[in-house]
Amino acid sequence: MEILLVFVGVLFVLFLLGASIPWAIGITSVIVLIVEGSLSLVSIGTVAQKVVAGTNNFTLLAIPFFLLAAKMMNAGSITRKIFRFANSLVGWIPGGLAHANIVASILFAGMSGAAVADASGLGTIEVEAMKNEGFDADFSAAVTASSSTIGPIIPPSIPLVMFGVAGGVSISKLLIAGLIPGILMGILMMIVSFIVAEKRGYPKRDFPKFKEFLHLAIDAFFPMLTPVILIGGIILGVFTPTEAAAVAAAYAFILTVFVYREISAKQLYQVLKEVVRETAAIMIIVAVSNLFGYLLVKTQIPNTIINGLLNITSNKVILLLIINVFLLIIGCFMETNAAILILAPILLPITTIMGLDPVQVGVIMILNLMIGLLTPPIGMVLFATSRVANVSIEKIIRELKPFYVVLVLALMMVTFIPQVSIWLPNILI
Repeated sequence: MEILLVFVGVLFVLFLLGASIPWAIGITSVIVLIVEGSLSLVSIGTVAQKVVAGTNNFTLLAIPFFLLAAKMMNAGSITRKIFRFANSLVGWIPGGLAHANIVASILFAGMSGAAVADASGLGTIEVEAMKNEGFDADFSAAVTASSSTIGPIIPPSIPLVMFGVAGGVSISKLLIAGLIPGILMGILMMIVSFIVAEKRGYPKRDFPKFKEFLHLAIDAFFPMLTPVILIGGIILGVFTPTEAAAVAAAYAFILTVFVYREISAKQLYQVLKEVVRETAAIMIIVAVSNLFGYLLVKTQIPNTIINGLLNITSNKVILLLIINVFLLIIGCFMETNAAILILAPILLPITTIMGLDPVQVGVIMILNLMIGLLTPPIGMVLFATSRVANVSIEKIIRELKPFYVVLVLALMMVTFIPQVSIWLPNILI
């Protein structure tokens, strides 16, 4: 217990002092290991070994490839093609563009796996279109922000890859497990949008003529093949999740550069530079998190937490609620990838004792953290959408209230109905 208190105390102080997440995790791990006696100042070379070993993982190659695929899609007109097609599918429902916004996010989720990429890229098109059609700017921003959280749930998903690496869980199963929860989130958001649209009299488009629908479907056909190739390849065993990420990136590159010819050499350089920068930031967190994992093994902190929780209650329902509340709070304050790498090795032993499937735990964790992306003070999607829509954070949060409710409802369904997340991967893989 003393070691756990030292760990929490040092980490908290470093965060208060403004230390970045990698520095905070790394320094805390070294101090706790020295205090515990597993590491001396003489053998500090162990730290370097653990940090370097953290990135020596083939699966992590999926991250830059998924980032590249998302940014290539956003660089050209692919996101616009997807949005137009989504509008032809559901735009005739009351509040049409709000539904198109959500459906487009579901479709784009099958290509990017990143919430901020959705909010910044596709979100720009969605918010502009909704405002032009007479939707309130704050509601448009709220729909865009909430629908962006679907991206990391539906495959491909960078956070689910991170969870698989951190917890030693099948990444193929994790990716497939997000399909049903992601679609469920979309349906619940569309119900909210329908109710709000009926109440406020938001517009809808006419039911599309077959010729128009066919034209838009053909226009979006090649981009729409991305999730089919990716998910189909994983299910059929044609390639691993890492290879699937490479295929997705190559396909996005070919579409944008050679098929549609919409990106210049200068833009391509900028895209590659952004991918390298974001990948480096993630890899630094991964590296120091491996040292943190070594700390957990040496100090048995997970066992201390397990015993502490079991002393509070042995009721599975209450324990799951405690875990969800804890993750929701963490999601409000901590960057997603750092939270996954720190908490997955701690939570998995606890949930294993409770009888939960690790795949289900992964979806529960990521969904919690995605809700955190919509909440201050960190709220990366919230801030990205505020910038795109030019609407204050306070106004967006006010419009987000019903979306918070349905996201928590989806979370409870994933938590207490295991088949929502584990049925599909169990029958396909």
